[in-house]
Amino acid sequence: MALEPSFAAIAVVPPGLEEPAAAELVALGAEAVRPLRRAVALRTTRSGFYRLHLQARLPFRLLRELARFPCHNREDLYRGVQEATDWGRWLPPDLRFRVEASGSTASLSHSHYSALQVKNAVIDWQRQHFGARSSVDLDSPDLVLHLHLSPGRPGGGGAEAVLSLDGSGTSLHRRGYRAALGLAPLKENLAAGLIALTGWDGTVPLADPLCGSGTLLIEAACAALGRAPGLDGGSPRPFSLQHWADFDADQWQEEVKAARALARDQGADGRPLAPIVGLEQEPSVLAQAQANATAAGVAPWLDLHAGDARDFLPPPGPGLVVCNPPYGARLGERDALEGLYGDLGRMLKERCGGWTLWLLSGNPELTGALRMKASRRVAVSNGGIDCRWLRYDIR
Repeated sequence: MALEPSFAAIAVVPPGLEEPAAAELVALGAEAVRPLRRAVALRTTRSGFYRLHLQARLPFRLLRELARFPCHNREDLYRGVQEATDWGRWLPPDLRFRVEASGSTASLSHSHYSALQVKNAVIDWQRQHFGARSSVDLDSPDLVLHLHLSPGRPGGGGAEAVLSLDGSGTSLHRRGYRAALGLAPLKENLAAGLIALTGWDGTVPLADPLCGSGTLLIEAACAALGRAPGLDGGSPRPFSLQHWADFDADQWQEEVKAARALARDQGADGRPLAPIVGLEQEPSVLAQAQANATAAGVAPWLDLHAGDARDFLPPPGPGLVVCNPPYGARLGERDALEGLYGDLGRMLKERCGGWTLWLLSGNPELTGALRMKASRRVAVSNGGIDCRWLRYDIR
């Protein structure tokens, strides 16, 4: 049996999570994996690309490279796009498409203009060969093209364009379980990456005394119970790749079947999951968390209840505490938040000796009120806010 050919691809990931994303991609069979800035380069096969869309928890996007070419000006871009592939195969006029662009060069510094050049090059090619053109559809296109421009650097090659197909068409962080969002929602893939950094595997208790809409705990439970993020209630969510010229329905169904088979009712070691506990003081937000857990299919494994973080009583430990308290940038007032952080630090030291705390900090002054010393700091971005995922060993 012939080996499946591989192709180059890019996983766009949350900044700061390039290393855990690379590890995840390797575990799912990707090859030549190389962390970049806010992305991971890789090679994979068609079935592997399907697998990544169904099972990878950390990417925002998975992009399949169509062409890579030198690009110093708009003429290079126009010509490179027209010569990039057989557009009659990938984009016949009856399909709708959208173009997205990122990056820049010295002469192509506006992403909207660069995307327009790609659109014009494709449409002109279609008119020349078919006498007809595809419609642009920003909301529900059949094909999503992604252009990335790199300016080059001295001694490292000149300006370059990479034209890719977006396999999902929408951001992969949207799992489908979170219809209701809290006031400062944590994206699902960022939450999954933060949990991956903790190493939690379901064998020790996990608690969030400020659980909000429950995203950290839900993503942790989904990972521990093998719930594939690309499945919604066991059925795959719609992906743009299903409209591609080389889409193989049989291969796709094999990967869907494999993703479904990962789901289990206990941990990977066959034992019941350790307790997963969340507290939320605001009744409406708690109701959101409970609804999200139900929609994600993990509600039976989560103990989400009303309560103040200051009143948190840990399950028998040791275990892991995770939380994403307000930073002051979006929620609450500074003085009140200093009191909250101070009370949180005291509570943890009094009741959670032997546990580990991982806290997402967007304000180092507030974090100082914990009166605890972090043993590890991972720089991440949450909604454009420069944050640190901080580890504390509670003694």
